Amino acid sequence: SCGGKAIIMSHLGRPKDGFEEKFSLKHIVNQLSKLIDRAVVFSSDCIGENTTADISKMENGDVLVLENLRFYKEEKLGCLKFAKQLAELADIYINDAFGTSHRKHASTYSVAKYFKKKCVGKLIEKELYNINKILKSKSKPFTAILGGKKISDKINIIKKLIKTVDHIIIGGAMSNTFVKALGGNIGSSLYENNKIDTVIILLKEAKKYNVKIHLPEDCIIANKIKLGCKTEVSYSNNIKKGMMNLDIGPKSINAFKDIIEKSRKILWNGPMGVFEINEFSNGTNKIAKSVSNTTKKGAFSLVGGGDSVAAINKNNLSKNISFISTGGGSLLYYISNGFLPALKILN
Repeated sequence: SCGGKAIIMSHLGRPKDGFEEKFSLKHIVNQLSKLIDRAVVFSSDCIGENTTADISKMENGDVLVLENLRFYKEEKLGCLKFAKQLAELADIYINDAFGTSHRKHASTYSVAKYFKKKCVGKLIEKELYNINKILKSKSKPFTAILGGKKISDKINIIKKLIKTVDHIIIGGAMSNTFVKALGGNIGSSLYENNKIDTVIILLKEAKKYNVKIHLPEDCIIANKIKLGCKTEVSYSNNIKKGMMNLDIGPKSINAFKDIIEKSRKILWNGPMGVFEINEFSNGTNKIAKSVSNTTKKGAFSLVGGGDSVAAINKNNLSKNISFISTGGGSLLYYISNGFLPALKILN
């Protein structure tokens, strides 16, 4: 609207080695044109003579999309030479990729070194506003729900949240490491043996700050992770040999719902089980509905991370969540560290 020319750079998927047709950004051009209600031009590269030629043909008000940055290994390596080549295409740099702002990639981090005029976009502004709102507003009780496979991915955020929240609900395979640390029998369930000592320290820290860590009392078990497999309900600390904890059980669902529905602030990251398989999706779905119901009653909720957001969308609950973050890793990084590398470099 101000007569500028917009050059959009982004990535799609995780291409392994150079160009892969299915990951080409040409596939998004038509949909992007509809969303912004104007023609979008596609450049078959993101650096080099062809790209420069495509940009030179642009007129004021034009929008151009560069080819997938990750077709160059230099993107993920944060290569300065590659970043400089990207920077030479434009005068102003705007980072609106919250979901990758925890990574020091060429297009999100290194490139900013070559711009005098640089800022964040509206999406990142919204993300930071809502994350700071949930961390700093004085509403209590504040409940964090954390799930997923590995506790190693969540150690830093648990350390940080222990000083802020009232309740931490733990689900997913990461709960097995907690149960094991407390002397429970977890059968053949996935857990991290090298994090047992860390868990014991976290539990002591929580006690010190009067924060309650809630683990699943029961779980859904099976001897294989497969659609249509036979399942049973078991106590989480007494799982039979050869069986695995793959979802939270009915007692855990009720206990967790009770905590959630008494909360005034809710932060959710990570599924309660192997959510992508129907037999092990009930726990995550029930938690999604509980977070939604509590939000409708006036609580502030923030949900981030692929599976948690997928559960909200699958159950058509997105309108009942205060804010859905576009980043999982970035959300955890920002809460844990108080900054994001790609934003810090923008000052």
